[in-house]
Amino acid sequence: MRRSPPCAAARIALALLAVLPLAGIRVWAQAGTGATAAIRETAAGVVFPASVPQGAMVIGKVPAGSTVTYRGRALRPTRYGSVVFGVGRDEPGPLELAVQPPTGPAQSVRIAVTPRAWPLEHVRGAPPATVNPPPALARRIAQEQARVAAARARDGDETGFAEAFQWPLQGRISGRFGNQRIYDGTPGSPHSGMDIAAPAGTPVRAPASGVVTFAAPDLYLTGGTLLLDHGRGISSNFLHLSRIDVQVGEAVRQGQVIGAVGATGRATGPHLHWGMNWFDTRIDPLLVLERGR
Repeated sequence: MRRSPPCAAARIALALLAVLPLAGIRVWAQAGTGATAAIRETAAGVVFPASVPQGAMVIGKVPAGSTVTYRGRALRPTRYGSVVFGVGRDEPGPLELAVQPPTGPAQSVRIAVTPRAWPLEHVRGAPPATVNPPPALARRIAQEQARVAAARARDGDETGFAEAFQWPLQGRISGRFGNQRIYDGTPGSPHSGMDIAAPAGTPVRAPASGVVTFAAPDLYLTGGTLLLDHGRGISSNFLHLSRIDVQVGEAVRQGQVIGAVGATGRATGPHLHWGMNWFDTRIDPLLVLERGR
């Protein structure tokens, strides 16, 4: 049976979405307003997903020069109008954003959050002192984590977050973001990133461009630790490295070798832990990779 051609409004909507540099996006429209309201939102240049999963990195588009606020934090648009933020592992939603374009009325954006199931993950053979550290080690760990947190607070102008992220290396996924970890029977925090098993010495490449904001060869829990800031609060952290090939302040291009796989810190074997954050909100690297497909 021959299909009817799309209506004029639908053709306009498809044309507008086709020229936007974001994949899999749709305009948020208030329930009951219908397609016309959605097209008006697109024409105004305000584009966000209607729904996102827990742990997602969310990229939206607004008119350049807009003011965008999410949970009291100003999201700084790039010069071409992209904004980004992260959704936590346990975020129930819905998400509420306020957008004030340079001209025209303010707009409210509401995004639904899709819950995910978080299975248990048992880790055996971790050094006991890394699971329940004595007071002196606990103080060292707290100091090291504070240094890393300070690096994550940077709100840089880089735009690597908008690139199609690439795998930092090829290997088997041996640990997934968000899984509740049990260390030899002792409950730990949910896994903060994705583990990729690979032989020691395997080169690690930057999944997107950015600036190095932290590099230390011997943190107690995470061993060789490197942070790469992709801009606007989005950062990658690479843990348990046997070697770090870049230094703080260095601009790194996508695909550049930044270090090598190791088993330093709290690790039971060689692998790369790749974590991602939006400031202090942890997000799932695997979802970021899938966005670039």
